[in-house]
Amino acid sequence: MPEIKFVINDPKTGKSYPKVHQGELAGIKIGEKVLGKVVGLDDFEFQFTGGSDNAGFPMRREINTPNRKSAFIGSGPGIKLNKKGVKIRKTVRGNTVGNTTAQINLKIIKYGKGTIEKALGIEPKPEEKKEEVKTA
Repeated sequence: MPEIKFVINDPKTGKSYPKVHQGELAGIKIGEKVLGKVVGLDDFEFQFTGGSDNAGFPMRREINTPNRKSAFIGSGPGIKLNKKGVKIRKTVRGNTVGNTTAQINLKIIKYGKGTIEKALGIEPKPEEKKEEVKTA
């Protein structure tokens, strides 16, 4: 089984959490729902929002394949243009998870028991108190 890096986004707090998991998700498309059991987090439900392959090429929703394609694009993931109306040919990954997918972005749509931090085993950092600087 390939090792996949999941980036889990919590819309309530706006924070993202990394999780590495051994699993097989081939065939899942952008926008589909993913059960938490697949990621190793029971009681949670996620939506697959994107990702990238092992070479860093971003996934695009409108390209229906797990392979790389050279697409003529004007905006969206993987594109940074300064002028309006300009389109360029760019190599991107399709919207389906394949064998070469390295990172998968997930958004929480149904929360389980407790917080995502507790489910992932992340300890919240204690707030450090700032010392006042006295000037004479």
